[in-house]
Amino acid sequence: MKWNRFTIKTKTEAEDVIISALADVGIQGVEIQDKQPLTDEDKAQMFVDIMPDCPEDDGIAYLNFYLEEDKDTEEVLQNVRQVLDEVSSYMDIGEGSIEQSQTEDKDWINNWKEYFHQFYVDDILIVPSWEEVKEEDKGKMILHIDPGTAFGTGMHETTQLVIRQLKKLVHKDTQMLDVGTGSGILGIVGLKLGAAHVVGTDLDPCAVPAVAENKEANGIPDDAFDMMIGNIIDDKKIQDQAGYEKYDLVTANILADVLVALTPEVVSHMKKGAYYVTSGILDVKEDTVVQAVKAAGLLVEEITHQGEWVCVTARKE
Repeated sequence: MKWNRFTIKTKTEAEDVIISALADVGIQGVEIQDKQPLTDEDKAQMFVDIMPDCPEDDGIAYLNFYLEEDKDTEEVLQNVRQVLDEVSSYMDIGEGSIEQSQTEDKDWINNWKEYFHQFYVDDILIVPSWEEVKEEDKGKMILHIDPGTAFGTGMHETTQLVIRQLKKLVHKDTQMLDVGTGSGILGIVGLKLGAAHVVGTDLDPCAVPAVAENKEANGIPDDAFDMMIGNIIDDKKIQDQAGYEKYDLVTANILADVLVALTPEVVSHMKKGAYYVTSGILDVKEDTVVQAVKAAGLLVEEITHQGEWVCVTARKE
């Protein structure tokens, strides 16, 4: 089988934001080509004595995504163009062009796994399903995650910011709602920390098998984590199914513009005193989300940062 390859020309500083936005419209497994220099951590992981000469960073990045040859691409490209327009409204994405080419058959879904290895988020060890837990790590809090084709490995700063808030806020009776569940990583962390029950929502049907597999891998009872596919922002059926004034904790690791639309709706699903933990926020959009949270009647409790990403934690009074 041949694949259609689509290449977005952008700037290196826009890579993360565009990739996150593409995931929200169902495009997974984006391939990055740029000339950014390796960090000291990157170099340490290469286990070589002499580093190769690399071209000078020109600030340009090429983001490749792939679609099957016989797939109707028009709707996909329309969504991609909309994503680029939205991101360009608040940051410089450079040229923002899209070029199409064709490539031979390749296992695009699984090849990324060679770059995803077990790692810690503070004292929580996240292990991909295809790796064994090391003997010295047994006895730690361990999370087994295989994102499949759903977004969420825990490596991204936004996910780690939310995990640190979960460690502070989850207790044994916590009823948790996770909007934009993806692989289920945040809900599973919540349950591992003692939450009583999790409800997840996502737009991508791939989240259902991903969450089911990750629940099984982590010994989570099936009825402890319920999944719904649909948009809680404007789908009354999903809103009713989620339930009102029901949750002690709501998490949403989504882009800032989506959080602005989501926040007024989320409040109706929270108990008094409940916490709302939002991430996926680029630092330039921090004030936008903070103002949306305050406008919804929530009290901002804490704002945390990691790299260029922000997590806003608020409480319903």
